[in-house]
Amino acid sequence: MLNLKSSGKKFWLEIKKSKNILMTLHPSPDGDSIGSNLALYHALAKMGKKITLISGDSQFPNNFITLPGTSKITIQNFFNLDLSKFDLFIINDIAALSQISRLKVVKFPKTLKTINIDHHASNSGLANINLIDSSYPSTCQLIFDLFESNKVKITSEIAACLFVGMYTDTGGFKYSGTTDKTFQIAAKLAAIYPVFTKLIFDIENNDHPDRLKFLSLILSTVETHFSDSVAIASLNHQSIKDNDLNPTVISSSEIANILKSITGWQIGVAIIEHQSNNIKVSFRTRDASNFDLSLVAVALGGGGHKAAAGLVLKDISLNDAKKLVIKTIKKTYPKIGKI
Repeated sequence: MLNLKSSGKKFWLEIKKSKNILMTLHPSPDGDSIGSNLALYHALAKMGKKITLISGDSQFPNNFITLPGTSKITIQNFFNLDLSKFDLFIINDIAALSQISRLKVVKFPKTLKTINIDHHASNSGLANINLIDSSYPSTCQLIFDLFESNKVKITSEIAACLFVGMYTDTGGFKYSGTTDKTFQIAAKLAAIYPVFTKLIFDIENNDHPDRLKFLSLILSTVETHFSDSVAIASLNHQSIKDNDLNPTVISSSEIANILKSITGWQIGVAIIEHQSNNIKVSFRTRDASNFDLSLVAVALGGGGHKAAAGLVLKDISLNDAKKLVIKTIKKTYPKIGKI
């Protein structure tokens, strides 16, 4: 477990020394990626630091647009930057270099100090200073403790961002890893930002009409394996092009969550070919005590948590990706379908 007293001290010392700080959202950013970065942005800006927060590979999702500080996010990719301008890169909610950008291999110049704040179990530490603890259900909850340990004032803007990250990464406080402490912190944040219900409303009610088209297309492909214990839905790139789907509505994690909600379907898998032979795979399980999905994802080059994991497969067809996923699940859990 992370010792925030000693690790936090290193973090704050590095912050004090830095002048120009870089941060980035990860590809297909979720509430925890957006919330953790914006919360830190607000806190560090008040300390007088110059911060560049970039959008990264993906378009910014519309359902988070009302979060305080989104206008400060620069629409830019990691590889468009002159890294010599920065003395510190804070990498939030990212467990692997490929989650900084998937466009090329990410390398840091020797002059750039790096800090990684994350809660993914698959994260082995990719920075000079690593604040990683998989017992946290979200990076935003970890950052809350980091702020408290250094008596950083939680403003209404910071509270809104942290609340959204905690709410979304716990599935509305439903996922394993959510504890009484999570609720205690959420209550503190809600007291500071009392219109938190509007944040939830905006997250859940800002969809594009293409979302329904996407759901109807991919859910029509569902197939089950291993005595109906694994459900897989898939969508190829041609279908995405033919239906002119808005990229922001295509969510593999959402589909995997829908699949695992069905009684008897222990693991839900969504396999989506976002670009030709470039495939995103998301895993979710309703039974993390028996199935550690991070093991499956890591075996395929990805990562994540027991109950939720994912990866990107490149230079492979959708059918071959599906076969590989099925084979890897079987290899990881030879008795699946018999448990």
